[in-house]
Amino acid sequence: MELNLHSLENSYPSERFPAYGRRGMVATSNAYAAQAGLDMLKKGGNAVDAALAAAACLTVCEPTANGIGGDAFAIVAFEGNLYGLNASGPAPRGISLEALVKQGYKEIPRHGFVPVNVPGAPAGWAALSRRFGRLPLTEVFAPAVAYAEEGYAVSTVLARQWNRAFEIYKERLQGEEFSEWFRTFAPEGRAPRPGEVVRLAGHAETLQQIAETMAEAFYRGEIAERIDGFSRKYGGFLRAQDLAGYEPEWVEPIGTEYRGLEVWEIPPNGQGIVALMALNILKGFEFAPEEKNSPLTWHRQIEALKLAFADAQSYVTDPKHMQVSVEDLLSAAWADEKRKLIGSSALLPPRSEETKGGTVYLTAADAEGNMVSLIQSNYMGFGSGLVVPGTGIALHNRGHNFSFDPKHHNCLAPGKKTYHTIIPGFLTKNGLPLGPFGVMGGFMQPQAHVQLVMNLADFRHNPQGALDGPRFQWMRGRQVQLEKTVPESIVKELEKLGHEITVTEENSGYGRGQIILRLENGTYVGGTESRVDGMVAVW
Repeated sequence: MELNLHSLENSYPSERFPAYGRRGMVATSNAYAAQAGLDMLKKGGNAVDAALAAAACLTVCEPTANGIGGDAFAIVAFEGNLYGLNASGPAPRGISLEALVKQGYKEIPRHGFVPVNVPGAPAGWAALSRRFGRLPLTEVFAPAVAYAEEGYAVSTVLARQWNRAFEIYKERLQGEEFSEWFRTFAPEGRAPRPGEVVRLAGHAETLQQIAETMAEAFYRGEIAERIDGFSRKYGGFLRAQDLAGYEPEWVEPIGTEYRGLEVWEIPPNGQGIVALMALNILKGFEFAPEEKNSPLTWHRQIEALKLAFADAQSYVTDPKHMQVSVEDLLSAAWADEKRKLIGSSALLPPRSEETKGGTVYLTAADAEGNMVSLIQSNYMGFGSGLVVPGTGIALHNRGHNFSFDPKHHNCLAPGKKTYHTIIPGFLTKNGLPLGPFGVMGGFMQPQAHVQLVMNLADFRHNPQGALDGPRFQWMRGRQVQLEKTVPESIVKELEKLGHEITVTEENSGYGRGQIILRLENGTYVGGTESRVDGMVAVW
């Protein structure tokens, strides 16, 4: 199977052409971050340095979707080998279902201290820099520190996302513990408008301390003490001991073969396995390039993802607590049995939770063939609504994904990691690194991974076209959302098959992705999501 990496034709009317670069490439959802990454390559840094510069910048220049107080995952191709990093944090040691029940909780809330797990991103940045980086972390973080101190102009899409979060928080965040969020991110009593300049002085100081101490200050120093004090003051469960005991985990990526490509994901507690399970089902069908807009193609994709989610959301959690093995979920026998369930009408799988994400994805590549797939998130926009005073640290609310059912595999427990939505992807071919890809957006992520991989492998789109293609999003039950760019004929036929279709005007719920692939001659070809302010910076 040969990929279509040189197409001179647009696959879709709105499609941009892919970008090409010889000595390096950085693709992110934010122009400031992409250029910061490229600056590191020009200074002699490698792909990891570039990715970390972009990651730090994104916490400043796209705080609506990620921050210092969130989690991160990465897949790194370095000197021809793949490495996986799980920098997601566990629940605090002092929290438990019993404690929450005593406080009157019947479910895990979205905001406040209850859903705050240990943030893993700073430790993840330090681990990546320590193992693979070429430049000092202080130099790598310098652009982000400068943007936080000196300010940056807000883009249109960012302003829209910021205002949406402000309107939600204005209604829901009433306690004193939330006041720092408004002082930090809405000092004018509103969200910033397009073109206005935002400065985040506390954020700059925190990033500088993380860089100077390789994250020690965050987990075992001054910043950890501030987080502990803030949590204690407002009855939170997170403590300095939870931070001091945290270390990110190096893991072996898990994968499957699909049409001559090897598709790689981070193993549980991440949900990347959902994409692999769905692809294993789908590779039992044949999809000709001209069948992209066949209703049967869309139907089978939707059904395969439903079946994958049904099992993953039952079993996937902290791997120490999983009672079904990854090997079983990725087995040919599992896929064969599930494929038999796909017929000519929409299935009704177990109920799934629909949750919007708050995540950024980025990818970087250097002249030596090293490549990085990195994703980080505060979850649900800014996260918990809590900002540690004076630091700019917006704490994430990843613990909201825990189940409140003590019999569920993913039930809340002290020191346990939850089912995690953010997933970096990577492609290899014949065992050789081909390139990183990812699409952010809550439970949309594995769905978009499947659609992107099929656009490349089955439907022969170039990398930019693979991102730009119209998408669906299975929500729950038989409910499916379609972008307004989906042909009306497909909408009608899917409804005849029993799908409950909603065509949405906004395209913000269908993920935001980036991709970089390496050609045989060493040149890179990349794409960035047309649904956001994405940018591919090339050298």
